[in-house]
Amino acid sequence: MLQRRLLLALAPVAVLAACGFELRKAPKFVFTSLFVGAPNSPVGNELKRYLASVGSVQVVNDPKQINTAQVILDVLQEQREKVVVGMNSAGQVTEFQLRLRFRFRLRTPQGKELIPDTEILLQRDISFSESAVLSKEAEEGLLYRDMQSDLVQQLMRRLAAVKEL
Repeated sequence: MLQRRLLLALAPVAVLAACGFELRKAPKFVFTSLFVGAPNSPVGNELKRYLASVGSVQVVNDPKQINTAQVILDVLQEQREKVVVGMNSAGQVTEFQLRLRFRFRLRTPQGKELIPDTEILLQRDISFSESAVLSKEAEEGLLYRDMQSDLVQQLMRRLAAVKEL
């Protein structure tokens, strides 16, 4: 009986190992220093924190030392939008769509474009109820933070995809 339980417990591990499954590792970058051109950007701040936690990239924060960075991430646009997508028969809003639009480019201090002007658009749907306004505001904030985290993850993958300076 014990051998059967052990076999059943180890079977999924063997299947995952055989299929090539591997946990995601920290990304590897071709650059060692980066300047993020977004002084008051929530996405820029989270990106800086994430890069600092990875440890392989030094984030240059001082705009006066921009030329010491190997690459520069220019944040061209960061915009939050809230669009009505559903209404009831009385004309009251029942559903919103939250959008986070982020445009950026990656270049060297000499001006060579590594990633051209690129836009990432994330969206989430949220139901709305007049009787639960406060909880829906909290949910909206949570969804924006979730989108922001997703955006930083996408941005990290795109930065890691750069193969040469």
